[in-house]
Amino acid sequence: MNAPVVTHRPDSATIVAPGYSRPPRNPGPSWGFSFLRIADHVLPEWFYRPLRALGTWVALFGMPAQRRHSRDYLRVVLGREPSTREVFQHFFVFQETLILKMRVADGRPHHGELAPGSGDFRQIIQSSEPALLGTFHFAHSDLTGFLFGGQEKRRVALIRQRVENSRDTDQLARRFAGWVSFIWVNAGENPLFAIKDAIASGSSVALTCDRIEFSARGEPFHFLGARRRFPFTIYHLALIFQKPVLLSVGVPGRPGETIVHSSPAWRPDPALGREENFARARDHFQTFLNRLEELLRINPYWWFNFIELNPEVPATC
Repeated sequence: MNAPVVTHRPDSATIVAPGYSRPPRNPGPSWGFSFLRIADHVLPEWFYRPLRALGTWVALFGMPAQRRHSRDYLRVVLGREPSTREVFQHFFVFQETLILKMRVADGRPHHGELAPGSGDFRQIIQSSEPALLGTFHFAHSDLTGFLFGGQEKRRVALIRQRVENSRDTDQLARRFAGWVSFIWVNAGENPLFAIKDAIASGSSVALTCDRIEFSARGEPFHFLGARRRFPFTIYHLALIFQKPVLLSVGVPGRPGETIVHSSPAWRPDPALGREENFARARDHFQTFLNRLEELLRINPYWWFNFIELNPEVPATC
């Protein structure tokens, strides 16, 4: 299958949008989500949690590629060779986050609280201005778009890859259908036009800023001891649509709570040229990556990239 690329003027964003075919699948059996959902309703937690741990051990040994990527990441973040139990813990923290998403999708009360220093995020929430919301595959971050929409009654369009058996996302989409919509990067539509329509309708647009598969705009940043390539598309979109950028992640708080850590807002400055704006944007992104590293020192298992770690970029002379 050929992958057409949506291209625009030299000063515009470039978003890779594969032509539509059968969507990819998440690892695991087709009946897995239904089983977990039924078990969550009928089994007491004191019995169900150890059962989930047992299932995580099965997944650990049944997913060699994800296990290898987890070990490679943990080796970097821990600064030593991780034990098998530490790799299991990485899998288990991710699995427990999926359980939380399933429970929120089924109606369990859950709310977001802003961490100190997130005043710009609060200001955007309380305004009617659409924003570009960058996030990462990190702890509770997959929930923040839904919380932002449903809790604050703000429309949000999530840019996602359509996955055939993503039942947790389907359930969340139904619960928050009045406020959350999707732009699928692998559904054959033109993402730039879809983003334009979403912003015109008053929606903020949320996209991940850690994986480079669907972004042709990558830039090197310092992260986990090396210069690594990250998507930079969100800032190109900000220049096109003249909208602010906020980067955020959600981490566990008290039971029923996600703490949202957000960057200050970055806004394109019309008085500056393109390169001057991008220089400011690079500083903005790097500052938030530094914050992510601080959070990973609290809990290294919160980074959920069970794929190859962002590639290193050799230093230029």
